[in-house]
Amino acid sequence: MRKILIFILLAAFLAGCSQDASPIFTSVESNTPPSPATGTQVKATLTSSANLQPVTPSPTPLPLTLALDPADWRSWPVLPVVTRNIRTIYVHGQELGNDPHAFSIFGDCQSQPEAFLGLYETDPERQQSLPPAFRDMLIYFAGSFDRESPTVKDGTTAGGLLSPLWHTGTFGCGVTETPVDCELRLHKPSFVFINVGTHWVVRNREYLHTISTTLIEQGVVPILVTKADEREQGDMTNADLADLAVELNIPLWNFYASVTDLPGLGLYAKPNQGGLGNVYLGEEATERYRLGGLSALYAVWQAAITP
Repeated sequence: MRKILIFILLAAFLAGCSQDASPIFTSVESNTPPSPATGTQVKATLTSSANLQPVTPSPTPLPLTLALDPADWRSWPVLPVVTRNIRTIYVHGQELGNDPHAFSIFGDCQSQPEAFLGLYETDPERQQSLPPAFRDMLIYFAGSFDRESPTVKDGTTAGGLLSPLWHTGTFGCGVTETPVDCELRLHKPSFVFINVGTHWVVRNREYLHTISTTLIEQGVVPILVTKADEREQGDMTNADLADLAVELNIPLWNFYASVTDLPGLGLYAKPNQGGLGNVYLGEEATERYRLGGLSALYAVWQAAITP
């Protein structure tokens, strides 16, 4: 009971709802990469093509480790460095029965479908603006982009994701199930974005470590996400994420690095928010966030499924 109370107190100390992402595209004239598999049809029709192509990860060889310094996380590449460990996790998950066509998101208000990736599954115009390889990915993971889940909610923190009280009994979750355990049972994802936003850091690294290792043990590939704002003293959340990425040898999407060229990191403050400051993504930062999410998922997915 004491641990549950700690989790709830942590969630109550949430300081904002800021999130992270980054787009990496290059203009090329090459042919569209082949689709790895065919999933169910997306809700809106995918039609036109585009001249932009996503940066496709090299099939082989993958590095053994990230070979990055956590203390220097601000200069890490935007897209995740994917190591051989990811293929091992993914293959283990397939043996356990995880759905290769499913991914999940663990995050706060800026992880909700309308703020993050959901529009790519419901908006034909956005679909048509994507490179063909990304439209193939929309088909492959159809049903995950605009999914509402027990792991996405206003104010979600790492601690909240581990509290059975946080989902309030919704989504068919059991009274003793954490949001993480509930989502893994219901959706059986093969990949998960860990995308928590600004909050006061109370045992934050411990909670993030627990979430990440739970995913790994169940054969789910974690994708850690840095955030744009710097509200915590010393950027503790992003530093924790970088440290965990190196320790556990898992991908980190460095969204922070994708908005450093924007004034104020592309952030703004909402009125009547209790002095939280600039923690919300502006229009340009949001677009980079959405496209960056597709880019990161594509890079990790392709590396995981390529022998």
